[in-house]
Amino acid sequence: MKKSRVLFASVSGSVIEWYDFYLYGTATGLVFSSLFFPNTDPAIALLLAFATFGIGYAARPIGSIIFGHFGDKLGRKASLMLTLVGMGGSSFLIGCLPTYAQIGVAAPLLLVFLRLIQGIALGGEWGGAVLLATEYAPKGLRGLYGSIPQLGVPLGLVLGSFSLTFISYLTTEAQFLAWGWRIPFLFSALLIGLALWIRNGIEETPAFKEQKEKGELAAVPIVETFRTNSKSVFHVIGLKLGDGFFNVFLMSFVLVFATKHLGYSYEVALTALTIGCATMIITIPVVGYLSDFIGRKIIYICGLALLFLLAIPYFTMVGQSPSWLYIMQAVMLGIIWASIFATQGTIFSELFPAKVRYTGLSFGYQIAAAIVGFGPMIWTPMAEKFGPSPIVFGGFMMAGITISLVLSLFVPDTRKISKYEDNVDPVADEKAI
Repeated sequence: MKKSRVLFASVSGSVIEWYDFYLYGTATGLVFSSLFFPNTDPAIALLLAFATFGIGYAARPIGSIIFGHFGDKLGRKASLMLTLVGMGGSSFLIGCLPTYAQIGVAAPLLLVFLRLIQGIALGGEWGGAVLLATEYAPKGLRGLYGSIPQLGVPLGLVLGSFSLTFISYLTTEAQFLAWGWRIPFLFSALLIGLALWIRNGIEETPAFKEQKEKGELAAVPIVETFRTNSKSVFHVIGLKLGDGFFNVFLMSFVLVFATKHLGYSYEVALTALTIGCATMIITIPVVGYLSDFIGRKIIYICGLALLFLLAIPYFTMVGQSPSWLYIMQAVMLGIIWASIFATQGTIFSELFPAKVRYTGLSFGYQIAAAIVGFGPMIWTPMAEKFGPSPIVFGGFMMAGITISLVLSLFVPDTRKISKYEDNVDPVADEKAI
């Protein structure tokens, strides 16, 4: 099977899944806080809305177990098809939901339920998309291949944010709140249909085929994962925590932080986020390719160290002017964090053998995601009490990064020592991409 087709299937589905997930995040501050969580205190309404945002993260470990089980028992492809259906269906239904004014408390309850489904679906998507790429990768290019699905995050975020912003420009504020915000959610049905068609045309990965032919599939993947690879699970959780809090801030809470606490317009905040994501699109494949030559571990450690050193300077500079906000988003999100993220899919997957790779990779990553996803619930009252304090916010980020920095010293250089077998498509004359 052509590698380019596999990579396209991996990243296209990932883009659409993250589009749906981050579309919700963008709509949280703009729409949901007022239409689904009305409260006389705007801060309380915003906090409640961000709680549902965090619930999506909390549900992701559940999805990692469910779809990891399917992925390690039935195949990577089958699991990825199911995650698309779950994400697309829940996003479409969010676009159909009546508001609090129409059906009362049932509205936020239904919203929370659909957000849970989103989180469960995404909990299985990320690991599967990574494995679809890395388990097809030729020798010596696993880092590059593993970085391609990661492009789904910045592309999906920009697409989700842009869709709401575009609709807001075409409608009045009243029209946007009445029906305009629903259009991007309803559009998910078309996008998911396209992704299902693309993924249906690919074959199962060589690694899973080999495990199945040998009869070496795990009976209960989550049990087998902790029986044989518990250390790797905890390594993944710890390594993700440090950059995870900064990631959630830079790609989500920054919109609230910049507008409410720094006094910027929403257009300025969104432009800064877009600049950071656009930079990521360049950084991720470049760093992924470099990791095949200089190693994943050294890039990871250097990235964490730079995030640590620049944490307080970031929060100091973003409040100086829109230009500094743009620059710091490009540097911290688009270059430094993107460099870490470019290597994560590959390095985490290389810690697990094929029979539990989907489950182990997904569960460890999503447990960390569940923890950091509640960052906005911590930062909202923190900002109300301390304001946009560089010491408070920078110190918070530095504490998390310290955990990951220490753990990164004990993780092997997976470019040299990996639990991947030589499951490479043996078509000798096929190009890598």
